[in-house]
Amino acid sequence: MVLGAGMAGSYSTILMFVVFIALMYFMMIRPQKKQQEKRQEMMNGLKKGDEVVTIGGLHGVIDEVNQADKTVTLDCDGVYLVFNLAAVGRVVPAKSTTAKEETVVATDTEKTDEPKEDK
Repeated sequence: MVLGAGMAGSYSTILMFVVFIALMYFMMIRPQKKQQEKRQEMMNGLKKGDEVVTIGGLHGVIDEVNQADKTVTLDCDGVYLVFNLAAVGRVVPAKSTTAKEETVVATDTEKTDEPKEDK
């Protein structure tokens, strides 16, 4: 009887250890892998004309991407600087010009739709 009680305790310890490992995987390792894949996708999508911010906070526009050397040349107000691809912190989303145009068109049509009163 004593031998059977010890075996049940060791099975529950092993089960708790397996659950702990699975929990660590889903809480720490898996999200980190997804974040790395997203960053790699961003790095592969860099192209000339994209506005980026480096990890040091420098804002610039990409002039050239050299995948062989893993470097990027940034145009910062006429000054061309070469950085490692890893130095790119984020890509600044392009501002939508169509939204601005729609706003301008909407305000113009509102003005023209108003009836004019002659005195």
